[in-house]
Amino acid sequence: MAWLEMTVNTTPENIDSVVNALTARGFSDLVIEDQTEFETFLDENRAYWDYIDENLQKQLQGLSRIKLYLEDTNDAGRQRLEGAVRELGLTMTAAPLPETDWEESWKQNYPPQEVGNSLVVVPYWLADEPCDRKKVILDPGLTFGTGAHPSTQMVMETMEELVRPGFSCLDLGSGSGILSITALRLGAEAAVGIDIDPKAEDIARENAAYNGFSSPAFTALTGNVTGDASLMNALAEKHYDLVLVNIVADVIIGLAPVLPRFLSESSTLICSGILDTRLEDVLSALASAGLTVTGVKAKQDWRCVTARL
Repeated sequence: MAWLEMTVNTTPENIDSVVNALTARGFSDLVIEDQTEFETFLDENRAYWDYIDENLQKQLQGLSRIKLYLEDTNDAGRQRLEGAVRELGLTMTAAPLPETDWEESWKQNYPPQEVGNSLVVVPYWLADEPCDRKKVILDPGLTFGTGAHPSTQMVMETMEELVRPGFSCLDLGSGSGILSITALRLGAEAAVGIDIDPKAEDIARENAAYNGFSSPAFTALTGNVTGDASLMNALAEKHYDLVLVNIVADVIIGLAPVLPRFLSESSTLICSGILDTRLEDVLSALASAGLTVTGVKAKQDWRCVTARL
């Protein structure tokens, strides 16, 4: 089936009214590409990331447009859209898209990702492919944590050096569960993954199942350890051999005061997702919490910190 990509050009001040007008005319599956809305979204959610893809920012520079897709045989739909665009006093372009199996083509973006000396992150549809590395099997289309990002890779590489049979791990901000699964694949006895997003709990549990792990080896929970005293107390009933925090600098800084509650003198804390420009802020917060930094790993603009009591 062949499709057309229809692009309606507008302006930032008019984009909402154009979206409403198109929606009212039955065109509901719209893709909005607008620099102003993108920057507003970033400002409103700044606490959740330190890094924004510069290539994406460049692509959106000065843009304000709406895209939608029609079958190339849908003459009636195209005429109706052209009429709506004329009424709005706007311009539109149409471009044919190559015939593709869209349901399957996205999988090409997730090849196996070798990490460190012994690990490979594998999408679930390639789980049965022969491999001489330890497989961490994921559904990569569900949430953050596919093994491709330097911050995640550095944690996994550090875990290769540290994890021993029988270890227990606590993964704060677990996302897809990739780090918990990696710990178990490296020989840990148990891993607990915590995330504030309730969807992440189910996703992490599903990914663990792809790897043959379930309770009690892997436990997925939803919550905020700094805001939920009962969750904090339940988790702090024991110490963990390894505590993993792969988020962003501001979240790590906010967690720093409570992290010692999960550690013993023999435990190791691994923090990642830290831009080099925020490293000193994180180091200061860890020191203020009574932690001693034992190492800093670098990859591109990112830093990974290990620390102990």
